[in-house]
Amino acid sequence: MDNAVLGKRIRESRFAQKLIIEKKALRGEDGHKSFTIRITDETAEELNKLSRESNRTRNELIGIFLEYAIKHCEIGENE
Repeated sequence: MDNAVLGKRIRESRFAQKLIIEKKALRGEDGHKSFTIRITDETAEELNKLSRESNRTRNELIGIFLEYAIKHCEIGENE
């Protein structure tokens, strides 16, 4: 077989199989949502301190705090 023909077959066969790229999960599809919050400098400092002491990230702590607050809060009536 001619090298030019063989080379052409190799190039064609090299691309004969499809490259399959799986879709990446979109943000939020992992069961989590992202939010931006504004907090005071004092609160940020306290959060950083708790983070260092607990060896947890600020994000982990905020998640823990929010879960606790949601489970333990009540909505009161205006007086």
